[in-house]
Amino acid sequence: MKLLYTAAALVLACALYLLFWPVPIDPIAWQPPEAPSTESGPHARNAHLSAVERIAESVGEGPEAIAIDAEGRLYTGFVDGRVMRFDADGSNPTLLANTRGRPLGLEVLSDGSLIVADAVEGLVKVEGGYAHTLSVTADGTPYRFVDDVVVNADESMAYFTDASSRYGIHEVMADAFESRPNGRLLAYDLETDEVRVLAEDLYFPNGVTLGPDEAYLLVNETTRYRVQRYWLKGERAGEIEIFVENLPGFPDNVTFNGEDRFWVALYAPRNPVLDALLPRPAWRKIAYRLPEALQPLPAKHGYVLAFDTEGQLLADLQAVGEDAFAPITSALERDGMLYLGSLSAPAIGRILLEALPPLKPPQAEDDES
Repeated sequence: MKLLYTAAALVLACALYLLFWPVPIDPIAWQPPEAPSTESGPHARNAHLSAVERIAESVGEGPEAIAIDAEGRLYTGFVDGRVMRFDADGSNPTLLANTRGRPLGLEVLSDGSLIVADAVEGLVKVEGGYAHTLSVTADGTPYRFVDDVVVNADESMAYFTDASSRYGIHEVMADAFESRPNGRLLAYDLETDEVRVLAEDLYFPNGVTLGPDEAYLLVNETTRYRVQRYWLKGERAGEIEIFVENLPGFPDNVTFNGEDRFWVALYAPRNPVLDALLPRPAWRKIAYRLPEALQPLPAKHGYVLAFDTEGQLLADLQAVGEDAFAPITSALERDGMLYLGSLSAPAIGRILLEALPPLKPPQAEDDES
């Protein structure tokens, strides 16, 4: 009988903990659209990325984003704060600086310096072997999670994202469970050192890139499964609209090939458990109280999408399983090669474009068949 009482007390204690223990998140309800099918159609599972080659192996972990200079050399940052340069084949690792934070997105300038989005240190410039911070706040609100950056052609402006004004890089799940618009899109003038907030109330704005003629920016909203377009020029300058939505996964970084297509890296496919929890804030609090091992976790699934400049899907590229290069957090096209970054992998990935299926809308493939 004593054992029975003890077990009942433990069950009651666990129930009270799951229902009432204070948590830092304040979730709101959101009904996500029905996830695209992974059994058939354009997002059916495939193995198009199974032949990804790994380069720059074992130099560091988490080359989240890749930049390439005019000579074809590769640049990336690692979880320990190092910003590194490699030859085009991943050899000759060269330490450029250590930000003492977590470098994520980065852009190489014509003089060899780098603008780095550092999740801990803010917007950072790397030059002459040192890293110094350019900006840590905008409109009186400090950055908590500077995530990605793109620099315009004349190198006068850096556009960047602060994914969350409430949670830092070690609290990603808190922001995801809360599902509030905590992020901002910003612009930093590299000539005057002034910073402007272009858009706020964004849902974990992650990757950012410039479109054709620098007329607009694309910015990924990770926790809304969509890509937004922010207009920089023309009659609609200052407006924001949906570019593509209801993606089959969590969009991370986005890049433009400079001509006709965008690459969107998906950190992981949609999680049906999380989708079911999103309309139920109280249940998300309970899930947040669970041990991390019991919370909805991403699958080992490499995933990249390509879109044309009208938001039309051109390619769905995947690889699933323990051997997959995953998670993929960025995809950068250069000279017939697609370079892949990862938040945690110990290498940079790359694959020849000619090794992939033709990049064209799915209906075009149907018309030819």
